Amino acid sequence: MYSIIVVPPPTTEDAGTSTQFRLAPGERLVFGRSVPEGGLLIGHDGVSRRAGEITAQGTFWTVSNLSAHQTYVVENPEGAGEHIKVAPGRLDAPVPFEFSRIVLPAAGDLLPVEVWAPRHDYLRGEDGTDGEPTAPAFSVDRTKRYFAVLAALCEPRLRGEPHAPLPTVDQVVERLRPVWPAASRTSVQWNIDYLAVKLRLKPGPETAEPGPRLNGKKESLVSLALRFDLVREDDLVVLAPPSGRAPR
Repeated sequence: MYSIIVVPPPTTEDAGTSTQFRLAPGERLVFGRSVPEGGLLIGHDGVSRRAGEITAQGTFWTVSNLSAHQTYVVENPEGAGEHIKVAPGRLDAPVPFEFSRIVLPAAGDLLPVEVWAPRHDYLRGEDGTDGEPTAPAFSVDRTKRYFAVLAALCEPRLRGEPHAPLPTVDQVVERLRPVWPAASRTSVQWNIDYLAVKLRLKPGPETAEPGPRLNGKKESLVSLALRFDLVREDDLVVLAPPSGRAPR
């Protein structure tokens, strides 16, 4: 069974045939400017002859950077800027992303090699042990107004702008007006404060300790929500379609 699919960059000589490489667990794919038969040939003078190697594992893959000087970046196109760097000479760096893009710097160009890892393995039910179920790490109700506030805060970065500044409270109010006509600065700020307590960024009112002042509260909330997938792009349906964008 194949576990990863490698899609060559558009500069590859055989890109016109839309060649894809499908690797089963344990199989390897060498890529570069001069590779053995069956490898991924990248016809660009700025790419090392033997630039790297991709190895399929069960549900993930590893990449080796065989160049002497170039650092490679592996991006998660769905991860709001999430990426890892693979230093020159690094072998078998594990990549956990389901959809990935290896970015190869090549004499002024940035060449993308896409890697898809669609295989998912899951635990098939409880093992019969007794005891109370494990409490969820973060409990959010997607029907509540606080979740709409959180979604509005996360929206710019979820829509493909990983470094976008977060909306101000006034901008969140305007964004929520179509689905929450009574939204105001006070109600939105209250929900932001509530989220900080609910997601345990600040201690709750039942504790005697006030805790340290939380600077960058919105940034902390969005960082936590995106890191642990508390808000995904699909969750933006709780908001009205942004102006100029048709609903999906």
